Amino acid sequence: MIPAPFTYHRASSVDEALALAAEYGDEAKFLAGGHSLLPLMKLRLAQPEVLIDLAPLRELSYLREVDGHIAIGALTRHHDLEHSALLAEAVPLLAYAAGQVGDPQIRHRGTLGGSLAHGDPASDLPAVILALDATLVARGPAGEREIAAADFFQGLFETALEPDELLVEIRVPTSAGAGWSFQKFTKRAIDWAIVGVAVQGSSVALVNMASTPVRAAAVEHALASGAGPRDAAAHAADGTSPVEDINATPAYREQLARILTGRALEEAAGRAG
Repeated sequence: MIPAPFTYHRASSVDEALALAAEYGDEAKFLAGGHSLLPLMKLRLAQPEVLIDLAPLRELSYLREVDGHIAIGALTRHHDLEHSALLAEAVPLLAYAAGQVGDPQIRHRGTLGGSLAHGDPASDLPAVILALDATLVARGPAGEREIAAADFFQGLFETALEPDELLVEIRVPTSAGAGWSFQKFTKRAIDWAIVGVAVQGSSVALVNMASTPVRAAAVEHALASGAGPRDAAAHAADGTSPVEDINATPAYREQLARILTGRALEEAAGRAG
């Protein structure tokens, strides 16, 4: 398939990227790793008139500890998350989950910020960020603003980012010693998850169980009330709205959510301390 014609700009700084976004408005799309946007363009499901390439912005690729949280530049690649000694110690859930994304080629090109800004509920890392209670930092003409992960994902491929804003940083609370787990079920390792679950302490988030990544609120409530992992996991599908597609029916996804959540909660409990 061949994308529709578009104009290409290669930004040399964050300020230049924002200026281009302000100039072209809704006609423009930011390009990071490209593994989410380019396939949509080839199928003409997305037809931006302008692409703003962020690849040169190495200033947005970093991991550092700041005041009790890990600050991660939005263009930090999955491979760098997976192999970060700092992240493995401070936020092992994110380091592990990054290593489960796609295949090595995708992990070497795909970025954390690109995955989050794309807003696909079948992606692994949006649910992980949600379970971690992360804060996302957007920069636009009015300066920077912080967005809680719980408020960031607003619909299928829709986020709280304005058209003239760029996601620049993700701030993740450190969680050394807390129990964690990431489980997902796929047809092949490189496929999107049919269902996935991320557990961080008593926080539980689900992959591909609604139009956005969602917290398993009923599971969290059951845990807070003293339920064990299996009893709490029985509520994993409560309040969700899984879709039917070529991979699974809603009922199949609901059962997978219960099974995977039970496994994740038991694994997290074993890691706690």
